[in-house]
Amino acid sequence: MDIYLTNTLTRKKEKFESINDKKVNLFVCGPTVYDHSHLGHAKTYTQFDVLVRFLRYLGFDVFYLQNITDIDDKILTRAKESNTDWKDLTQEFEKLYIEDMQSLNNTSVTEYARATDYIDQIVKQVKTLIEKGYAYTIDDGVYFEISKFPDYGKLSGRTELAQGDSVSRIDENTQKRGWNDFCLWKFSKADEPSWNADFGEGRPGWHIEDTAITENFFGPQYDIHGGAVDLIIPHHEAEIAQMEAASGKKPLVKYWLHTAFLMVDGRKMSKSLGNFFTINDVVQKGFDPLALRYLFLGANYRDTLNFTWDSLQAAQNGLERLRAQVGSLKKETSRTTLSEEKENKIEMFRSSFLEALSDDLNTSKSLAVVWEALKSNIPSGDKYDLIMSFDEILGLNLSKTQEVQETKIPEKIQVLIQKREGLRKEGKYDEADKIRDEIQKLGYEVKDKQLE
Repeated sequence: MDIYLTNTLTRKKEKFESINDKKVNLFVCGPTVYDHSHLGHAKTYTQFDVLVRFLRYLGFDVFYLQNITDIDDKILTRAKESNTDWKDLTQEFEKLYIEDMQSLNNTSVTEYARATDYIDQIVKQVKTLIEKGYAYTIDDGVYFEISKFPDYGKLSGRTELAQGDSVSRIDENTQKRGWNDFCLWKFSKADEPSWNADFGEGRPGWHIEDTAITENFFGPQYDIHGGAVDLIIPHHEAEIAQMEAASGKKPLVKYWLHTAFLMVDGRKMSKSLGNFFTINDVVQKGFDPLALRYLFLGANYRDTLNFTWDSLQAAQNGLERLRAQVGSLKKETSRTTLSEEKENKIEMFRSSFLEALSDDLNTSKSLAVVWEALKSNIPSGDKYDLIMSFDEILGLNLSKTQEVQETKIPEKIQVLIQKREGLRKEGKYDEADKIRDEIQKLGYEVKDKQLE
């Protein structure tokens, strides 16, 4: 089956062809562990988890690597503010991050790599860039000179920063040769952790850890790099500059994939706006973390997703309905001898499901196929097996669905249903249809009976 993915580097939807037959090396930028993971993290990591599950389902041997940034200005600032040792801080939030990912069933990562475990590789790469003339030293560290790398900007199509870029880690120093030159190695300061290096004791800049880690595992070139869209510039541009300059080989990555923003109530998530939510906030409000996963499956990874508590409630309602239906199938342990017609129908659903995912990971369409299959006349036992095979990719843990429980319809939904029924009896069908649409947006399906 051919797979097509939208490559940020070429700005085209391209047929996926791995570098080494069925072996796929994939890297996604991991978290900086100084705080709880927010809903934007949840969206990105869930959508890449689905991609990896899909590739593995198709027989690819995927090594999914994710870094853990455990040394950074933000970490040191938070540790100082909280009067906590920076190592204790990062260990605590790394543990919480892994727990959050497990709660979302994001379990496909092959290896998590901490930046501080790869200092030797980082130092070696900085040294190479100095020796090749791409890096220079000023009073506070070693910097990459972007003017020496003509391809800078080829991923984003620009060299200037813009609103929406991740600019909180831009390195400011009047001694820099270029305004957008970035720090590879920060010289040591009092009361900050540091490591020895020939070019001066210090610690890594933000960008260098990713290429040092990926080079260690994959070499100078690999198949897929993923991350959120705000990392394209300067972070991913910096990665390209570092590794291609150091190795002399290009491209660093064959396919660049980027997830779109998650908005909250139509606005960018921000603590100052009071709409900044973590995965833990979702749990504390009584939601199943897998309701978040279901919500993310309903949107393409490249589309901006607007999160509201109502949309999450609708997702949880949809997930509960799905569990209930799968639970009823689970009771049917017998398998029948299928007619040719029903065998063809099963294969039709399987083909439609996989074709949706092969078209730039269209999870919303694949989820619709699941519901269509559930409504079909395929025998229950065989239908259950089909849905379980789909869930190997979707990751909703439907195999753990227990016995069917009667779903309690919320009072808000019951009021809307009664109001709609009254309108139908009065012949006000247009108004009744609007209420039906409202009910469906909240995750419930309305099936009409013939009015008497």
